[in-house]
Amino acid sequence: MTDKQSRPAREEYGYLCPVDSRWSDNDIYGHINNVVYYSYFDSTINRYLIDEGGLDIHQGEHIAYVVSSGCDYLEAAAYPEPLVVGMKVDKLGNSSVRYGLALFGNEGVAKATGFVVHVFVNRESGRPVPIPGPLRDALAALS
Repeated sequence: MTDKQSRPAREEYGYLCPVDSRWSDNDIYGHINNVVYYSYFDSTINRYLIDEGGLDIHQGEHIAYVVSSGCDYLEAAAYPEPLVVGMKVDKLGNSSVRYGLALFGNEGVAKATGFVVHVFVNRESGRPVPIPGPLRDALAALS
């Protein structure tokens, strides 16, 4: 666990997405299970890409694959605590993007921090493609 003063604050993230924790998110230890954090991160990223970048997850020509991810757990969260995921772009490449993420509870400091790397690909071929213009613009806004 890290000192609360050294943890990222909400203000460091350009996009904040409320997340409703569910009873089933808690594990036998009484806190949200570690794998659920990844689900919160993934949902936040895709919500942003759909709403702000126009990503068509069902029929679009381009989609994004997760190729790397990680999470540091700093403080336990538990249902029914209200949660917020903060998202920013740490690195914007030609066909890839690295997101910086954090999970916040009622306090203004992170309970967890993480990252996800997406590579944008052609849906049919699965081969990397340059990030399409509207998506690139939306991602650049968080850089």
